[in-house]
Formats: sequence, C-alpha cells, structure tokens
Amino acid sequence: MNRPIARLFVLVLVMFGLLVGFTSRWTVFDAGALKADPNNKIPFNESLDVPRGPILAADGAVIARSVRTSDGVYRRRYPFGDLFASPIGYYDPLNGASGVEEYRNSELAGVPAQKGSIIDQLEDKSSDGDEVITTLDPSAQRVALDGLAGRAGAVVAIVPGTGAIRVLASSPTFDPNDVANGTYFSHLIHDPADPLLDNAVQAQYAPGSTFKVVDAIAAIDTGRYTPTSIINGDSPITVSGQPLANDGGTSYGPVTLSYALTNSINTVYAQVALKVGATTLQRYMDRLGFYSTPPIDLPSDSVAGSGVVYPGHAGYLPLADGADIGRVGIGEGGLEATPLQMAMVASAVADGGRLMTPYLTREVVNPQGQIVERTAPRLYSKVMKPSTAAAVGGMMENVVKDGTGTAAALAGITVAGKTGTAQDCANLAERVCQLNQVWFIAYAPVENPKIAVAVTLPAQDGYGGTIAAPIARNVIEALLGTHA
Repeated sequence: MNRPIARLFVLVLVMFGLLVGFTSRWTVFDAGALKADPNNKIPFNESLDVPRGPILAADGAVIARSVRTSDGVYRRRYPFGDLFASPIGYYDPLNGASGVEEYRNSELAGVPAQKGSIIDQLEDKSSDGDEVITTLDPSAQRVALDGLAGRAGAVVAIVPGTGAIRVLASSPTFDPNDVANGTYFSHLIHDPADPLLDNAVQAQYAPGSTFKVVDAIAAIDTGRYTPTSIINGDSPITVSGQPLANDGGTSYGPVTLSYALTNSINTVYAQVALKVGATTLQRYMDRLGFYSTPPIDLPSDSVAGSGVVYPGHAGYLPLADGADIGRVGIGEGGLEATPLQMAMVASAVADGGRLMTPYLTREVVNPQGQIVERTAPRLYSKVMKPSTAAAVGGMMENVVKDGTGTAAALAGITVAGKTGTAQDCANLAERVCQLNQVWFIAYAPVENPKIAVAVTLPAQDGYGGTIAAPIARNVIEALLGTHA
C-alpha cells in the first residue's frame, strides 16, 4: 500500500472513530442530558405523536384524555376542568407535569414508533399509553370544593380499611386545560395565592385541637389514662412559664378525659401531653406518619419549576428537641401537619388502630384491556390496640353528639369527630393573631367505618366546629348517603 493511500485509510478510520464516539455520547452517555435540554424538540415532538392513556375516576368518568387536534397532534384535555387539578395535576410537553400525570408518566406515556423495534419503526407503529383508574369520587370532590368556596384550604377523605383516597381537594385551584398557555402558566407560578401548591398534601398548618386525638391515643394506649380518668380543667394554668387558658377562659374544675375532649378543654390536654411525655408522644406520632414524607402515590416534587416539594421532616416539630410539649398537646407550639396527615389520624382510629397506606391509583390497564397493576391495601403501621381505638372513637363520637362538633351530625349516620381551632398569625403584622386555622377530622359510620375525613381552612374568622365541620358532614353524606 503506498503512502498516500495509507494516510487516507488512517484518516477514514479516525473520522469513523469520531463518528462512533459522538454518536455513543449523544445516544448513550449523555442521552439523559440531551433529552432534558430545553432546546431539544425531539421529546416534545414525540409526545405529540401518540395519545397518552386516559385517567379515570373510580366510577369510570374520564378525568384526563388525549385528543387529536386539527393539526394532527395529541393534546391533553381535562373534562372536569379545575375539579381534580390538585391530585391529577397537568401534563404539557413544554411546561412539564404534576400530580398523577407526573407520577404515572411511564404508564400513561405512549411509545412513539421511533422508540419501538426496527420493524415497528419501518411500519410506523406506535403504542398508546396505559389507562390509569383512580380511587377518586367526582361527586364528593365537587362537594368538597364547593364547601371550600374559593377559600384557601383542603379536604381529604380516605377509606379506613383500605387507604383508598376518595377525595383530595385543594383550594385555590386552577384549570389544567389552560396550562399549555404560557401566559396562564406563568401567572400560576407567580400567583401569591399559589394555586399550584396542593394544600391537601404539601401545605402545613397548626392542627389545633384535632391533635388532642393523638394525645388521647398515647394516653390511653400506654395505660396512663382511661376515658374516665379525672384531670383538673381549671383555667389558666402555667405551661413552660407562660399562662395557658381554655377558650373564653372557662374553668371546668375536675373533669374526665372524655368530657375534656367533648368540650376541647386545653388545660386538660396540655397536662396529659406533659404527663405522657415527649418521647412517648413522638413514638405515637411516628406510627401515625408524622416526620415522614406523605406515603401516597404522588411525586415528591409535584410542581415543575415552582420549587415546591413535599415537606418530609421540615415543619414537623421534633418533640425531643426541647419543644413546648404542653402547647404541642393542644396542636400549637410550632407543631404543623398536612391535611392528609390528620385524615390518617382519623383513619387509624376508625380502623381499630390499624393505619393503612393511602393511595390514589386503583388499577393500571394496558390498551389491550389487561390489568398490569392493581393496588393492594397495605398496612402502614399498627398505631394502637383495638381497645384503645374503640375508647378514643367513643370519645370522638361524644364530640359530635354533645360537644364542639355537633354541626357534623347526620341523620341516620353516626359520626365521630374532633374540632380544631388554632391561632393563625402567618400573615399578620406584629404577630397579632386575629384569625384562626380551623379544622375538623371525623369518620363514619361509627359502627362500621367506611370513610375518614379531614378539613382545614386557614385565616378564618370563626371556629372549626362552625366552619370546617359542616364541610366534613357534607362530604361524608356525599360518600355514604343518608342510608349508609
């Protein structure tokens, strides 16, 4: 071989090697970065070529579907508008995804022909996305949002025996149909009301007197107290060097633990929390899911580009680090919880002390109609003895019969519940607390619990028993009917 031909051969080999190297870099080693590059339009174009799988409510109603537009591509449509914006979220190739749309993206996303086998590519075959069937109830979800009436807040409803979530409502909300509009999406991101924040699972609030249920669980399950134990309900008392009073400054004198829950007596439950102690109280909180990322099939970073993430440990007060245990016992003192967390508390009492892992997806079905995934009820923890759950449940039933929660009573359905009203100072100058964080947690029917509910609204001029309890009552009625 003469010298010029040899040089040409070497040059061809070098160029071939470079070609292989760069091809390997983009298709293998840097494929993820290339796909994430906003300037790369290939993933965007591919996502428009095939329909994503539909998302359905528990009754089969279509929550999300892909529709072929006049220009021949597929776009996401949400027939219920803003009704399921918080749990289902949105999907848009340019603006990202959230909620179930994001968490179940691998199942929902179809496979374009370009990503199939060589034969599929030659035959221009693509595969539609799987169908995701949720546990959500459209009628009850509407009742929940109507009850919130545009006010900030959230409603969660769980089936105690399985963990299936029937309602996950957050307000303010948004219309996922409009997310593809860049101006609208930018407004959502910068809206100070933060409609992209899912208040049901991301927002943290002082639980107020609903936390007294946790005190009662720990107190009775450890044997330190019974529902008939006598505690002094005088007001005020000194806790951590500061006076702590009952609502209206009422002094009750010696009362039972049950009576104190019925009438939400702060001074009693502050003493109970102190007697139970930080270590024990925190142990029961751990069993109930406090201090942990919410155990739900939603993404841990559910809002693309907003910087919002699930709280995890942040915001949940470690009691062993010198917290004001007396005030924690009445759901204040820096303690915060999500509405999902407090629904889990009610659910654990309802299910005889067993806390089931909450979930949103019932089944995933492929385009051929085969079930490829079905969620099986899964135990999260054994929180308390069945006898403790029965005792605490009886105390909660009295709250609705004769105490602060009478607005949640239903004809034909026995309801067990607990009100909560915490001071809400978050947005007030000089920390002058003039508004309240209102709560109500409940389950029903008491004899055979089928649903557990938590309702909360911040910045309210009123009480949990008058504002949150009626919303909970209406959601329970929507899910059970008057003849449950």
